Amino acid sequence: MKSRNLGIGALTGILLVAPMIAIMYMVDKWVNLSFPPFDVFDWIARILPGPVVTFGIDLMIDVLGVVGMSVADTAKTAEQAIAILMFLASGVVATIVVFGLVERWERLRVWPNLGYLIGAIIGIPVALVTANIAQSTVNQSWIFVWTLLLFLTWGATSVRVAHRLLIAPQPAAALEGGPALQDEPADNVSVHVLGRRQFLIRMGVATATITVAGSGIGRMLSVTESRARESELESMEAKVPGSGPMIEMPNEGDPVKPALGTRPEYTAVRDHYQVFIRSEPTMIDGDTWDLPITGLVDNPMTMNLDHIMSRYEPRSEFITLTCISNRVGGDLISTTYWTGASLQEILADVEPMSEARYLFITSGDGFYETVDLNFVAEDERIMLAYAWDGRPIPFDHGFPLRIWLPDRYGMKQPKWITGIEVIGEYKPGYWVERNWDEVARIRTTSVIDTVAVDATITDGDDKLVPIGGIAFAGVRGISKVEIQVDEEGPWHEAQLRKPLSEATWVIWRYDWPFSEGSHRFEVRTVEADGTAQLEERNPPRPSGATGYHDKSARL
Repeated sequence: MKSRNLGIGALTGILLVAPMIAIMYMVDKWVNLSFPPFDVFDWIARILPGPVVTFGIDLMIDVLGVVGMSVADTAKTAEQAIAILMFLASGVVATIVVFGLVERWERLRVWPNLGYLIGAIIGIPVALVTANIAQSTVNQSWIFVWTLLLFLTWGATSVRVAHRLLIAPQPAAALEGGPALQDEPADNVSVHVLGRRQFLIRMGVATATITVAGSGIGRMLSVTESRARESELESMEAKVPGSGPMIEMPNEGDPVKPALGTRPEYTAVRDHYQVFIRSEPTMIDGDTWDLPITGLVDNPMTMNLDHIMSRYEPRSEFITLTCISNRVGGDLISTTYWTGASLQEILADVEPMSEARYLFITSGDGFYETVDLNFVAEDERIMLAYAWDGRPIPFDHGFPLRIWLPDRYGMKQPKWITGIEVIGEYKPGYWVERNWDEVARIRTTSVIDTVAVDATITDGDDKLVPIGGIAFAGVRGISKVEIQVDEEGPWHEAQLRKPLSEATWVIWRYDWPFSEGSHRFEVRTVEADGTAQLEERNPPRPSGATGYHDKSARL
């Protein structure tokens, strides 16, 4: 294939696939026919070996960190952008292949049917994947047909455009059955080139219009959909026991105040980090959802949300949740107020049999995890949570139900729970199958959030610079935080603010005597029982990151 035609094929691919993606997005938001770029990406992530998936996650997090972007705020957006770009790039490559085939097969006169053949070859697998993995209430057959029609249209259009752009018009004698000229006059070639340019310009304007319009309409429909979901949650709020936002903090009167620039002690729900295995959060209808608890039980039950909220005494707790992928000093960690039902009480009602050993929990997004029944029996705090901050858990954080397991990373804690099976034999969970730690016990960490050079305190003749951050050891508690200024300096003990609960991070503060120049600050912590934080640096995989956090500042 000529390099010039290769470039035209690539340009045509962009001009055809971009509006196709926009139409997919618009229709998905309009009638919930799913969005194939995300579905294909999610399917690939699901079938790839664990180390490959982890490498991709680590690479994305590292890149976001290098460019100074918040992982908690942008990771999911970056993942979605990657999915769309992969789909676009694949479409461009497929269009280039079409151009090569048209260029090669023109003499065989098969081009009118070639597009439908190529569209079917590519479209059928994509349509099967989309129909199978789509998070949609629409019948799978409709999703399959719609997706296939899009690819058939793309294939036919690609071939026709390739024929129009690559095959020069034949002289009249040839069209009438006479001999074709070997060399077309230069003037005719110029006319053809000019026509090709005009065609590409017109095609570009048309596809840009479709792309912008489709994306814009889709975005408006998405906003409308989000507002409808928020209204749905608000209508359910009155059913939540003790509903209403948690405003009063239990440590309100603590004399240790966070240093200026320390992250908020309580994370607003809208700012809580999000990590899940799909490109988009799973949407579950609370009115039709129910939770079957089956398997090795004497009294299998199916509960709806009203049943869970009304039958069991609500348990509420301030909880810090963190992701096992979080780097030392990262922002994949948040604290909010959870409310739910005791899992011990629920299991008492279903009466597990003597041979029962584990709970196998499945989620609406395809996630699954195994929880040891001994763990549940030993810790009454374990809950099936249905509310954050006194309101139903948001759709993008696990509505209608998620579990909280004390002292475990988020990878062990399913959300969008759709089923619990009591089993006798262990089954590895979703991330355990991908070579992450089987237990995933939270590793102790401490972080410097701020060296508040703009909030210097005057104490007589001394100037003090507030330094502050967090320390967290799961539910094991923090007894001490220490700061070192420059590598050879002594370790100084910081003040600890009373935590919101035994399950949250601790805010610490150290007022450092000012000293002009460049300095490196490092922090370490000790658990309540005297266990020291690990100094050795380890990556997140497979058991969570360790190592001291440091921050440099020039004063």
